[in-house]
Amino acid sequence: MIKKILITGGAGYIGSHITELFINNNFEVYVIDNLKRGFKQLLSNKAVLIKKDIRDTKFIKKFIIKKKINTIIHLAALTDVQESETYKKMYYENNVVGTANLLEACKNTSIKTIIYSSSAGVYGKTKNSIKENNFLKPINYYSYTKLCGEKLLMKFSKKNNINYFILRYFNVCGASPSGKIGIISKKNKSLFKIISNQIFRKYPKINIFGNKFNTKDGTCIRDFIHVYDLAIIHLKILKYISKKRKSQILNCGYGKGYSVLEIIKAFQKLTKKNIKIVYKKKRKNEIIASFSNNKKLMKLLKWKPKYENINSIIKSSLEWEKNLINSKKKLTL
Repeated sequence: MIKKILITGGAGYIGSHITELFINNNFEVYVIDNLKRGFKQLLSNKAVLIKKDIRDTKFIKKFIIKKKINTIIHLAALTDVQESETYKKMYYENNVVGTANLLEACKNTSIKTIIYSSSAGVYGKTKNSIKENNFLKPINYYSYTKLCGEKLLMKFSKKNNINYFILRYFNVCGASPSGKIGIISKKNKSLFKIISNQIFRKYPKINIFGNKFNTKDGTCIRDFIHVYDLAIIHLKILKYISKKRKSQILNCGYGKGYSVLEIIKAFQKLTKKNIKIVYKKKRKNEIIASFSNNKKLMKLLKWKPKYENINSIIKSSLEWEKNLINSKKKLTL
């Protein structure tokens, strides 16, 4: 199996977990990250960090050739849905042009496989379990840029005889079982991050945007997947491509939906803390329910989740947040 890997955006939340897992499995890991939204401290000192932007085509091409890289995990992107609606040009430049430049750098090199992190948002408004062949109609600009990236990759793959794996992530949450990495950024709008942060406050408060959706409790439903289960999927893909060189599109989720209110109540039950819930006006273009059909993923990669227990995900999120708060306190002493 391939033991050398290049990860773009590897100093981010998801990328750092993939890096940790691959390092633990004796991979030679190279990370390209401009560190504008990534964090050097999340990376193992065994990973080689190159502080560069993926739009630097000449540098990346030279680096690929020099290190004889044949597989890239492409995570580098801006990911804030609300921000993308305000700063469309910035998101297009980073997510679409950045992907196009990376692909250009891969031309006439040793690259054989590209694993691309996409989003369940490419499906748009959905009602039932989502299959990979569902109609694609993004309703926010971030998801639109991810779909553009998918199309660029598929076209490039066909012309240049390169295999791809397009992974449509559902809602990624939790923190590493090692306790060493998790979400640092205060700007991260992950539900688990927000609640975990509030739990350690004197008067926890959570805003819920809309409570009159057509769901069992009126709040949105999402498919939450633990970040380490997602990392394991990437590892299994490398095992798969070492035997079968065939491009694939896969949903990455547990195939089960939890409402926002259910997650808040689960946090309350586990921590015995009362969280004040404030209902706000629903956000524009909010997807009511989104959960995956993951049968293809489980069959193709023989993947079974290890961290799907919702209480375990909550505990890992809380433990990481506690460590983060304590480390900040030490720095101010």
